[in-house]
Amino acid sequence: MFKDLFGKAMLDFITDNNPENLITETNISEADEMDVSYLFRSFQDMPKIEKKALQLAKGKVLDIGCGAGSHALYLQEQNFDVLGIDISANAIETCKLRNLKNVRQIDLLDLPTDEKFDTIYLLMNGTGIFGKLKNLDQYLTKLKELLNENGQILIDSSDIIYMFDEDEDGGKWIPMYGDYYGELTFNISYKNEHEEPFNWLYLDYNTLQNACIAQNLKCELILEGEHFDYLARITK
Repeated sequence: MFKDLFGKAMLDFITDNNPENLITETNISEADEMDVSYLFRSFQDMPKIEKKALQLAKGKVLDIGCGAGSHALYLQEQNFDVLGIDISANAIETCKLRNLKNVRQIDLLDLPTDEKFDTIYLLMNGTGIFGKLKNLDQYLTKLKELLNENGQILIDSSDIIYMFDEDEDGGKWIPMYGDYYGELTFNISYKNEHEEPFNWLYLDYNTLQNACIAQNLKCELILEGEHFDYLARITK
């Protein structure tokens, strides 16, 4: 059962209800603490990839997986018409408490395709919500349906090949838990509660680009970060 612990941490923070650090762990990495205040960062405190993405906004905007609403709030302050969506009820309540005007608790795949957008954001490893590589085509199809003719999808991710050990010849030792090395299983804990494990996809740029080409979409590399991360723009 979905306990919405990530959202609970956000709501505790905004309501000053004794927030604690989130504990995240994956099948290839040890437990790590995350200060929930990071989800409430200002534009000035965002990584350069997020700043660049937000500076490229145009027209009507959709922020997918809006979380605490930091990206959408910045765009709202810049007078953009922006809709934030998230599957987390607590995240949506947090956004409302932060005065984000237009938010909705809904899964991306359930969003009506008669709603069209000029800019669609999937940030903070936006490919994560795809879960598995096999779901990539389904999500790209949905995103294409939501996009206005001259619109853009701005999405970021990381190539996590660097996390695997090298052999003497420079090859990588990759234990395959699924169909692709970027398919991870995430575990989240908060205040001694444990979320059900969930799938999360890190996607290298070439794989994303090839999937876009197969869907008659153009994919271009906009910016590379310092930790094997990148920002891509997808257009029709």
